[in-house]
Amino acid sequence: MVIEVYIGKTLRLTSFDVLKDFQRLIKQNHLENKVSLSASLCVGDFAQSGVPVKIGEAFTDFVSKDNLEHVFGKYVLQAVGSC
Repeated sequence: MVIEVYIGKTLRLTSFDVLKDFQRLIKQNHLENKVSLSASLCVGDFAQSGVPVKIGEAFTDFVSKDNLEHVFGKYVLQAVGSC
């Protein structure tokens, strides 16, 4: 499974925080062999609070520090399980 975090001009700092937090959760749940993390450039101008993220084939809600763990549980842990 791939988690793809979108990084754009207006989202740069927030996106890096989200990337780091996903990386922490992947390691914390011992999913390094099941989940990979990537970043993609985004040219959109998002007024939403949060970062656009694609997990597997699904685009999630906009992800922020406030909902990141919920999104990880819903889209990742339910799909691949935890160790």
